[in-house]
Amino acid sequence: MEMEVFKESQVQKEKFRATANKLLNSCFIIKKKEDTRNDYIFILQHKDWFVEYFDLLGYKIEINENQGVVTLTNINGTGRLRLKKLESIILLLLRLLYLEKRKELSLTEDVVVLTDELQQKYSMLKIEAKSNLDKTILRDTIRLFKRYNILTNIDRDVTMSDARIKIYPSVLFAVPNDNLNSIYEAVNEKLNQYAMGGESNDDEDINQD
Repeated sequence: MEMEVFKESQVQKEKFRATANKLLNSCFIIKKKEDTRNDYIFILQHKDWFVEYFDLLGYKIEINENQGVVTLTNINGTGRLRLKKLESIILLLLRLLYLEKRKELSLTEDVVVLTDELQQKYSMLKIEAKSNLDKTILRDTIRLFKRYNILTNIDRDVTMSDARIKIYPSVLFAVPNDNLNSIYEAVNEKLNQYAMGGESNDDEDINQD
């Protein structure tokens, strides 16, 4: 049976193709992100098309309207991005900062943190092998998470202490959890394990196509 989307006009088919590719490449589509807002709306309006299409490819698409996030995951659990230990630590710190800041803001306000705040959180872990995040690690990790629509840097040089980083709600779904409280507790527990020298594995899984 022909998929409904292929019965649409050429313009609609091109829009579907472009949006589907964007979701495959970035894993997350964000309502509050300027360059993906229209994609989010298009997916919401044509959810059945996307569910059917990605199901054929072995993916599951989920739309969280409360957070304004579309998430794509592989049904078979394959194709996950492997993070280095420092990258996974930074991801956990970003989640922690997001949750802390979110409590202080209205629902319409963006969550923005300073590089210095990230550095301070990291320093609190007292990791002997790497007491501070160097410029290369910061640049590379921010660039990586930016690619997957987890954050974006407002200021060009993210290594400056007062550089601003906007964190998107997709950070809550990068490693799935049932609710914000359990996420918050899981992050703190994980960070404590790192601080005490636990978690000897070099890599960490997060969702990725």
